[in-house]
Amino acid sequence: MDVPLHQIRARHTPETITVYQAYAPHIGLPAARDGRFPEAWKRDRMTWIKPSFLWMMYRCGWAAKEGQETVLAVEISREGFEWALRHACLSHYVRGLHDDRASWQRTLKRAPARVQWDPERSLHLQPLPHRSLQLGLAGESAHRYADEWIRSITDVTPLAHEVHALVRAGDLVAARDLLPDETPYPIADELLAHLRA
Repeated sequence: MDVPLHQIRARHTPETITVYQAYAPHIGLPAARDGRFPEAWKRDRMTWIKPSFLWMMYRCGWAAKEGQETVLAVEISREGFEWALRHACLSHYVRGLHDDRASWQRTLKRAPARVQWDPERSLHLQPLPHRSLQLGLAGESAHRYADEWIRSITDVTPLAHEVHALVRAGDLVAARDLLPDETPYPIADELLAHLRA
């Protein structure tokens, strides 16, 4: 089945969408325990959320990279996620999509969120021909994320390790069976029109 180049695929319910982040244990473990980020989590830094489990595995090296040993599944409100998309700017300039480079830079500077489309990943973490959404939250959107949008935080590090072990053993069928069920996220086309490269 052909997958569109720019499509959001995620675990979602009628009210929520699940995104992934990886942190050092001193942030990740209290976040999963308490269902909110601890004081050590900085609201004033840009934080990137990723709806793709395998892209998160690529980014954190199956929870082995330093400072990314705890993988969190963060369930947030769809209302919040879509607010971020509505107010986001593409992280790079695209001729034809943006009026000119200067106006894109001004918009990017003001935007509380930014979007990157990076190659989706296979179980071997190799790039696939279609893209996966990364959503960067800063300023107002980071505060809203931490204080309003989160519905639950789950430590999925054991899942990351289990899937990785199956991949290393060559049992890709069993590994794929364990992956979160990520399906196309239903979204109005106009919410993504300004974010498609």
